[in-house]
Amino acid sequence: MTVTLKLATSLDGRIATASGESRWITGEPARRAVHQLRAEHDAVLVGIETALADDPELTVRLPGWNGRQPARVVLDSRQRLTPACKLVLTAREVPTYVVATTPPEPELVAAGVRVLRVKAVGEDRPELKTVVQALAGEGLSRIFVEGGGQVAASFLRCGLVDRLEWFRAPIVIGGEGRPGVGALAVAALVDAPHFARVEIQSVGDDLWERYERL
Repeated sequence: MTVTLKLATSLDGRIATASGESRWITGEPARRAVHQLRAEHDAVLVGIETALADDPELTVRLPGWNGRQPARVVLDSRQRLTPACKLVLTAREVPTYVVATTPPEPELVAAGVRVLRVKAVGEDRPELKTVVQALAGEGLSRIFVEGGGQVAASFLRCGLVDRLEWFRAPIVIGGEGRPGVGALAVAALVDAPHFARVEIQSVGDDLWERYERL
């Protein structure tokens, strides 16, 4: 199992302004690179807040692309994903999973969504190690995490991130902006997740940094 976390942020690590504006922080070349990364993974994972706010498709959309689409996975404890959203409407075309802590909702199942029930931790959140195991049981061994700051922090806190794909735009948003990584409760530097940078390159006006876990 390999978990890759993607971040697309300002220079100061923000993914949106205080009002939530985020399209587009990075430029078109960086977004094409993200689509290529999606194509290299078995599944693209987001949290329910991202799914509700953005109504994403989470598909590979590259010129001339006719290859396999990765599965889409939404961490959605209480199954708030609506039948009218793009992910559910296309669930019979592209494999779509909802990871929940409650019994499967009939509407989602009828639309072709596969609901994986896992145990809950904290404030009724899916326990991530169990999530990873459940996805591996579905044959999904290369997971591309594209969620918001809370999802990113959760995977980092659990020590589940093997690789980082970090796209940085040459803008500064400031402290009131929304962070790319939420609270980690790191009291000492030795406890912080550590990574080794393995590559850095320019993509248009942005910087693409690649890291692997130490």
